[in-house]
Amino acid sequence: IAGMTAAIYVKRANKTAVVLEGKIYGGQIINTLNIENWPGDLGVSGADLSQKIYHQMNKLGVEVEFAEVITVERGKDGFIVKTEDGDIEAKAVIFATGTEPRKMSKKQTEDAGKRAISYCATCDGALYKGKPVVVVGSGNTAKHEIAYLSNIASKVYHIHHDDPIPKDAAAVFVAIGRVPNTKAAEGLVKIDENGYIVAGEDCKTSCPGVFVAGDCRTKA
Repeated sequence: IAGMTAAIYVKRANKTAVVLEGKIYGGQIINTLNIENWPGDLGVSGADLSQKIYHQMNKLGVEVEFAEVITVERGKDGFIVKTEDGDIEAKAVIFATGTEPRKMSKKQTEDAGKRAISYCATCDGALYKGKPVVVVGSGNTAKHEIAYLSNIASKVYHIHHDDPIPKDAAAVFVAIGRVPNTKAAEGLVKIDENGYIVAGEDCKTSCPGVFVAGDCRTKA
């Protein structure tokens, strides 16, 4: 969503924008069944919302290429974006590569069986109103998920890595941290000890001409 939004603003500023997408447009949100806190929509699925923004971007004339970015290097007049399908030259680059949730152990994944697995209580908690759920994790994120779910679920179990999952839980909420997708930015911009690209609200990185938007940027 951050990447497509950035492309919309770039295009509206009368610049040429190319979006490079390695998997599927929309990112994490496409896994959310129903979004009820998006302004202007009483309820929309993550997939439908992504499609709306994608069509808005297309209508403006943004070019989209489905290719995995390997790395970004400085070029003679800007930057060279190296992808699995070849190189692309650019005057500026916006990283909007997001993060991925850390997965449960193989043992816990097998233990979960066919039960729903979610990585966002705010997104999916309402689906399990009045039902028992379990939160996996030991940090601040897990505590926030527990606090949120305690007002929705009939019971909230709190377990740690490799603990068995209670059999009566209707869903498993995983809160064991996230991993930023910033490998392609290594050596180009400053990255913090947790792997996030260092930038403020202005989205400027340590390298002039390189910006960052969305979840892969350092923030509280």
